[in-house]
Amino acid sequence: MPDLEGLTVVSVEHAVAAPYASVKLADAGARVIKVERPEGDFARNYDALAAGNSAYFVWLNRGKESIALNLKDDADKAVLAALLEDADILIQNLGPGVMDRLGFGASSLRARLPKLIICSISGYGSDGPRARQKAYDLLIQAESGLSAITGTPEEPARVGVSVCDIAAGMTAYQAILEALIGRAASGEGRHIEVSLFHAMADWLNVPYLQYRYGGKPPQRQGLRHPTIAPYGIFTCGDGKELLISVQNDREWRALCTALNIGDLADDPLFRTNNARVANRDKVDGAIDTELGRRSREDNTALLDDARIAYGRLSDMEDLAQHPQSRFAGIDTDNGPLDILAPAAVIDGQRRENYGTVPQLDAHGADIRREIAARAARRSS
Repeated sequence: MPDLEGLTVVSVEHAVAAPYASVKLADAGARVIKVERPEGDFARNYDALAAGNSAYFVWLNRGKESIALNLKDDADKAVLAALLEDADILIQNLGPGVMDRLGFGASSLRARLPKLIICSISGYGSDGPRARQKAYDLLIQAESGLSAITGTPEEPARVGVSVCDIAAGMTAYQAILEALIGRAASGEGRHIEVSLFHAMADWLNVPYLQYRYGGKPPQRQGLRHPTIAPYGIFTCGDGKELLISVQNDREWRALCTALNIGDLADDPLFRTNNARVANRDKVDGAIDTELGRRSREDNTALLDDARIAYGRLSDMEDLAQHPQSRFAGIDTDNGPLDILAPAAVIDGQRRENYGTVPQLDAHGADIRREIAARAARRSS
């Protein structure tokens, strides 16, 4: 039996962060009821590149039920209230204060439904001078300082996925699981707040500490590590690119031996990591010259023998064909699709299908009938 089977999640959600948290709960067996505005989650229309579906929506909404509610309408608000009466978890990422104005604020819900676990996801949190500032992923990449350390020396760059949204969704999922463990012991739910800004700030602690206590704000390095050398990208003789990572001085000597530049291993300019970082251009130049003598696959064989860490610079076709990639199926109205499988594998189990991506309000009528039947049973 799936670990979270029997739990009901109501998620008043859109875009990425909250749907990421709720889809992980769905993957674990919870029933997830996705509450959408009448026109639908706007992520449904981000693109049509996944066989006519939005790639974001397919990824984040498998295995959920959809009901469309106009929460400015009293009848639809009553539907949400009835859903929450039997829910274990409420997730919401509406704008700051919206749920309160609709009559579903965390304090009032907790007073009425003490076992309910509530998770509110926002851009900056519920207090502080910027709590009401609108927030989307790329804006938070910039405002959190992530963009200041991402890109090339010439210009900042966006991380190629919605990393702030995903960080917030991951943080929310972790906190919800903690709350479920806590509720099993205490019988009480709780209100959790997660913001995109604070989730990403937590991930930025290493560059923050380097700046705050070391006086050295990290600089944009492109595909090079800011404080370890050699750790970056090199071009092989066939024009293909390879990243190499040397984590300690022992590995540095092993790399020098493998590349027939053993005289550099104990050179005072390169002997320690700090020295190599200070002389990075010379280090990288020597390695570039040697790797340029062979094809990428010949170089990887050599590096494998020397037990040096490396990674090929891959594109999406490489990822699709990668021998380590795992896939799982989902169903859509446009037919079945394969997605890259979720990362966790439990006891070697491999799940083949992660459910259906719902059409807007696909389950609305059934959910309303279910609510009416429950109300009838309670009144009889």
